[in-house]
Amino acid sequence: MNELRVDIWSDIACPWCYVGKRRFENALRRFPERDAVEVVWRSFELDPSAPKRRDGSVSYATRLAKKYGVPQARSEAMIRHMSDIAKSEGLNIDFDRVQPGNTFDAHRLLHLAREHGMADALKERLFAAYFSEGEPIGEPDVLARLAAEVGLDPAELQRTLAGDAYAAAVRDEESVASELGIRGVPFFVLAGRYGVSGAQPAETLLEALGEAIRTSGSAA
Repeated sequence: MNELRVDIWSDIACPWCYVGKRRFENALRRFPERDAVEVVWRSFELDPSAPKRRDGSVSYATRLAKKYGVPQARSEAMIRHMSDIAKSEGLNIDFDRVQPGNTFDAHRLLHLAREHGMADALKERLFAAYFSEGEPIGEPDVLARLAAEVGLDPAELQRTLAGDAYAAAVRDEESVASELGIRGVPFFVLAGRYGVSGAQPAETLLEALGEAIRTSGSAA
């Protein structure tokens, strides 16, 4: 059986990435050769200049309206639409509780988690904390607590957050994304050669998995 690596560029602060993760998992459950698939989470920051925590007095809808240059009513409709889509995938996204902030340190911890085989567990925990529980995941102490919950060593977490461990790895993956022309996430690269952009339906992702493993001699 051929092995198939799937690299997924995404950001914790991206609701479509949360939806995309769940849709990909749904596709993978239906994929006959799922045991041959290796998933690697790659770093992407939607807003590298973001502070660790933004002004909590500004609502998500107001921030979204400013970002896209649309009326507040339009941004509120966008949020309702996104929430409904998330709900259809079994996810609870509460935009009223979201506390936006910088995700660079979160990506660094995901690299640490990858070394311990816990990247997927941490990715899931961070998504839920950010979108459902209102956790400010730009704050180092919050990140350390959440990462410890999935089984990472608290002392190692503190050392990582206190220094610049994995910073170069995060930037390298973001540079690769730029070279590949990735401008939005989630973005899936299957077998190092097949790209799927966006939180596509599970059926589309399932078809892509099948095509990739049929035409690949091995993972790239």
